[in-house]
Amino acid sequence: MRFVTFNSKGIEKIGVIFKDEKSLTSLDELFPDFIMIDLIKNFSKELADKINRIQNKKIKIPLSKVVLESPIPNPPRGIICLGKNYRDHIKEVAKAIDGKDGEPDIPKFPIYFSKLVDKCIGPDGVIPAHNNFTDSLDYEVELAIIIGKEGTNIPENKVDEHIFGYTILNDVSVRNAQKKHSQWFRGKSFDGSCPMGPWIVTKEEFKYPVQLAIRSYVNGELRQDSNTKEFIFDIPYIISDFSKGITLKPGDVIATGTPAGVGMGFTPPKFLKVGDEVKCYIENIGFLKNKVL
Repeated sequence: MRFVTFNSKGIEKIGVIFKDEKSLTSLDELFPDFIMIDLIKNFSKELADKINRIQNKKIKIPLSKVVLESPIPNPPRGIICLGKNYRDHIKEVAKAIDGKDGEPDIPKFPIYFSKLVDKCIGPDGVIPAHNNFTDSLDYEVELAIIIGKEGTNIPENKVDEHIFGYTILNDVSVRNAQKKHSQWFRGKSFDGSCPMGPWIVTKEEFKYPVQLAIRSYVNGELRQDSNTKEFIFDIPYIISDFSKGITLKPGDVIATGTPAGVGMGFTPPKFLKVGDEVKCYIENIGFLKNKVL
């Protein structure tokens, strides 16, 4: 199933996407007061059966008639991020920041950081250029995991039970702030720096562990092109490791890192400018498209 948050006549609702990805069914008949977090918390086989019955009525609303929001517009605990989780990205970062070339220094343990989110931008939403603060706005396509079941100290062989689904996240980064402050929190947390969507695809739609093509394009130019099988730390390890002594909750979002091809990795750098269109793609999820203004 593919779940969306959408806006219709100024009212935010949740819905389920039809297989044609051109229309949806609103779930307000079943869950009039639900937001996406409520759906995730209460999701079950019985609830899924009810949703299927609603879909079978074929009450279709064309996507052209609504505005798709980020599936979780306001993540209650921000975004849990993983840094340096692809070898090729580690290599380009080392060259861009430290001028070092050669074999990348692979981390022995996952590098976690947090991304403060004012509100996640949905598909076709605007990424603010923040021209008053930066000339080094960058993009990072990432697979995002949506937690569905609360858990602490989760064994690797039980991780799949705690996943609700997956979506696309663009970890937009202000590189000069990231470098200036010697850590990533501020440079990753500018308003409008967290496009996410276009929908959440439930885990049943994927083979586990997931191995998906992942790409980004700027103005149609392919910039990033990899596969999640290239993770240094895979999803079972990430969730099991992070949950040691820390409770993960339904609706938590974990961004799993980005491959090589980000703007700062080019010589000269290819940072985002006003008018640029960024399109992020992940296999079996789709495209997340945003414009810089």
